[in-house]
Amino acid sequence: MAVFSIFKNTVLLLFFTLSACGNHTKTNNKELKSVVARDTIATDPPIIIAANRTGTYLPLLEGKRVGIVANQTSVIFKDIQPLSYTHTVDSLLTKGINIKLVFAPEHGFRGEADAGEKVSDGKDEKTGLPIISLYGKNRKPSKAQLQDIDVILFDIQDVGVRFYTYIATMQLVMEACAENNIPVIVLDRPNPNGHYVDGPTMETEHRGFLGMTNIPLVYGMTIGEYANMINKEGWLENKVIADLTVIPMENYNHHKDYILPIRPSPNLPNNTSIYLYPSLGLFEGTNVNAGRGTEFQFQRYGASFMDSTKYNFKYTPAPNFGSKDPKQNGKICFGKDLSNTPKMNTVNLEYLLDAYKNTKDKSLFFNTSGFTKHAGTTKLQKQIEAGLSQEQIKKTWQKDIDQFQKIRAKYLIYN
Repeated sequence: MAVFSIFKNTVLLLFFTLSACGNHTKTNNKELKSVVARDTIATDPPIIIAANRTGTYLPLLEGKRVGIVANQTSVIFKDIQPLSYTHTVDSLLTKGINIKLVFAPEHGFRGEADAGEKVSDGKDEKTGLPIISLYGKNRKPSKAQLQDIDVILFDIQDVGVRFYTYIATMQLVMEACAENNIPVIVLDRPNPNGHYVDGPTMETEHRGFLGMTNIPLVYGMTIGEYANMINKEGWLENKVIADLTVIPMENYNHHKDYILPIRPSPNLPNNTSIYLYPSLGLFEGTNVNAGRGTEFQFQRYGASFMDSTKYNFKYTPAPNFGSKDPKQNGKICFGKDLSNTPKMNTVNLEYLLDAYKNTKDKSLFFNTSGFTKHAGTTKLQKQIEAGLSQEQIKKTWQKDIDQFQKIRAKYLIYN
């Protein structure tokens, strides 16, 4: 089904294929407020996500005991206006697929947990399926958890930023499956930041759950392309190789706009926040608030300790959906509103440089351990403290980016 709407004198094609199954439909605006981004999908010709290509992957699941890695973005779309979809789990159950359990990433199966908040095991109320958390006491499926599983299906929306933890979850799932001889199927989805590569490259000594491989901050690949890369480059532990199948999309390329209809996580409410996330996400390693505790997450930044005379914009963070205790909670923050920022093609360091420059007591700015984990290197903090410009800093990234681009080119599915 295709729906056409005219907006700002531009005709936008809003489409998802009707290969969805099941009857679960969400159209209530109040219900969707905490889940769905403000924007819609604008592509021409229409992108057909892998989850909608059920005829391609259902034969790989029939007669198998299936485990699925999923969250609130794991859906098969039926329509956009009004938004209508079925959850991938519900659809597969309707089709008679034997799903044994669900593995849940950061933020949980329904995507309601705060960033960094421990996610517990449980049971899905709708289906009765057991839910095993991969963001609690363990982040990698154990042999016992995989004992009765014949195949794992991975279907989660990514945003193309190294410290966004869904790709780390995928890597650990692939690793566990390789070690236990279980095939993995990845349903590919568009990367809204897939049109460029930029940022500091993760250094081996700083690798962790916020970056498990030596890739730039923005790596310009879909989650399916990235899965092929880590598998074939031998980046899984002990260089194990997973039995991996990536189900590709149709009509996608890396320069097509894809505006997410469902929040990929609680604090990324729309595409503006997603475009700004690579730049403002670096504030996660500082004591500056980046919009958490407001309705403009990752669309503003500020702090009570920044020079109030330098800014005309101020706001006060408070607990809300996705942020029970935001940084600078209850304090008046002085900073900048970036909510009208257009689509970005680069990591912008000017926000960090501006905030650091206008912090009188520099000892209040960095949370050094956290900043290193997000940046992937100790160099960036030292460069900011030394007063280097954005241009000077970015020159130090280029060699690593060039080397990565050569590897990346081998695994691009959508040219």
